[in-house]
Amino acid sequence: MSDASQKEKLRQHFARRVTTQARVVLDTWQKINSNSGSFPALREELLGASEKLVRYAQRFEMADHAEAGNKILTAVNNWSADAAPNDATELQLQDAIDALARSTQRRTDQSDTETPHQFRRTPVYIALTNSEMANRLIRQLEFFGFRAAAFDSAQELSEACALHKPETILMDVNFGGGPNTGIATIERLQERHDTPVPIIFMSDEDGTIETRLRASRCGGEEFFYPAVDPGQLIEKIETYTHGNTVEPYRVLVLDDSRAQAKFMETVLKKAGMTAHIITDPMEIIHALDTFSPEIIILDMYMPGCTGMEIARVIRQQDRFHSVPIIYLSGEEDVTKQLHAMSLGGDDFLTKPVDPKHLIATLHNRGRRARSLLALMIRDSLTGLYNHTHTLYLLDQEIVRARQKNQPLCFAMIDIDYFKKVNDTYGHPIGDRVIRSLSMFLKQRLRKTDHIGRFGGEEFAIILPNTRPSDARNVLNEIRERFGELQQPAGDREFNVTFSCGVASWDNEPSHTLCERADRALYASKDHGRNCVTLADS
Repeated sequence: MSDASQKEKLRQHFARRVTTQARVVLDTWQKINSNSGSFPALREELLGASEKLVRYAQRFEMADHAEAGNKILTAVNNWSADAAPNDATELQLQDAIDALARSTQRRTDQSDTETPHQFRRTPVYIALTNSEMANRLIRQLEFFGFRAAAFDSAQELSEACALHKPETILMDVNFGGGPNTGIATIERLQERHDTPVPIIFMSDEDGTIETRLRASRCGGEEFFYPAVDPGQLIEKIETYTHGNTVEPYRVLVLDDSRAQAKFMETVLKKAGMTAHIITDPMEIIHALDTFSPEIIILDMYMPGCTGMEIARVIRQQDRFHSVPIIYLSGEEDVTKQLHAMSLGGDDFLTKPVDPKHLIATLHNRGRRARSLLALMIRDSLTGLYNHTHTLYLLDQEIVRARQKNQPLCFAMIDIDYFKKVNDTYGHPIGDRVIRSLSMFLKQRLRKTDHIGRFGGEEFAIILPNTRPSDARNVLNEIRERFGELQQPAGDREFNVTFSCGVASWDNEPSHTLCERADRALYASKDHGRNCVTLADS
């Protein structure tokens, strides 16, 4: 690889870092709009993200991003650190955010001449003995928003990894021509990185325990033997890539000691969590409503009430049944600790608490709570929101649209001739088509959009702050691209299309909006399918 091409790849990489950081700024502003209970923490988060954006943009000469970032910094500096932004500051911020959004538009908002996946942060590297399958995979991955590259030799792969650490590598066990030469290549590559690259191994010939153990020890997350079709591989690649950043845990701390509360806030922020601190137990209901915590830390003994009493009040609200409650107290009597936990607590930490112990406990409880919540609100096949939670989110977005006087669109999607797909290729292939459309939608829609599976082959999409014409254009572009995607079915491939109906909220209840979107969907079916219809207001 020449010096010029290396420099060009490096330049493209850092340009993507700028646009990725811009997305972080936009997402933070979205959190500020939807989470008024934690202004001070979110102000600092927006300030830090914007400063990093300006540094990146100035370094790589992306003038529009730098100018928008500086405008945001100016507005944030006019914002008092301990209160919500006033009307003038909020207007100034919104203008700067709009300018940044225009500089960081997704492909569907821009001309068709631009590359469709320019915001993907890092590549997927493919090292397969079968070059035809590698090229086929690259074409499929591009449809899902991934940037992938295939390599013919271990030397080329090594050079590429030295230039740019990939998000994941798909590796043939025998890549290079000899037994386990692919594994040996990965062992050498992993020595260069502090954190290992997730590896997906494939083998047509060797599935022995010895080979599997060696592959696992050098970062192998998956081992396919015999080899699988591209559809399954793409699903696994999507699992081990990090296009969607993990949201920090929202932790509510109630402790009547201001010094202890401040210490907790410092520890939590240092660990990357979002903390909301209150010292008066009478403020607990307001804090629950405005902050919506994922984890709650309670002091055991406070003036006027105990942590156990507060825990019982919290558990009386259905939406906080599964939120972990952790007691923090100097109480060392194990009997009293167990009694406290029987009244709604999940864990008990004794003061003084080791910060590492605290953070480890919060991560363990937070992961489990999110997993349980996902089981309740997400569809098991696709990972999208289920029917019930999608309708709940629609109600929430209607309230927000009314408060902010913003547009809102709701879309319904139905896969065309899906019964024929099941009858022709079987239900497992039909399930894979459903998963491929869910991945396609997640890759191409904004983080602020909500995607749900309504049931069967039907999907629902909530598009906040979106005009009907923009919603139609975005979904139409997705429809066209999805129709080009080759769906694998053994030795055969086929194409699938979908029909869509879009309704714009017209100051009506959610069930009426759903009915209008549903009628627009049926109009698309009546018009011959494979189209997007906009409902009449």
